[in-house]
Amino acid sequence: VQLVESGGGLVQAGGSLRLSCAASGSTFSINAMGWYRQAPGKQRELVAIITNGGSSTNYANSVKGRFTASRDNAKNTMYLQMNSLKPDDTAVYYCNARILRVGVRPSDYWGQGTQVTVSS
Repeated sequence: VQLVESGGGLVQAGGSLRLSCAASGSTFSINAMGWYRQAPGKQRELVAIITNGGSSTNYANSVKGRFTASRDNAKNTMYLQMNSLKPDDTAVYYCNARILRVGVRPSDYWGQGTQVTVSS
């Protein structure tokens, strides 16, 4: 599975951005996709995760009500609509795809990351 993010950039506080993650390869095997972020000096954290087919979406408390994750299975693309952005949202955002297989550890695939910078 290959993942390519796009859509990052510089935005003022209160603004919006939409990130995209295009998946290719064995996309039929993907059980869940998610967005993570990593700010300088901090650990990577979960932002949102969507189960296969988009039947369930969970968000970090810090982004609930402001961010919306969605998937277009026909296009093998996942999106993250980010509204009311805050300086604390500044980070590199990564797309993740997880494949579950019976009897072995899950396989995680990552995109290259896209920088989101929110100015105050």
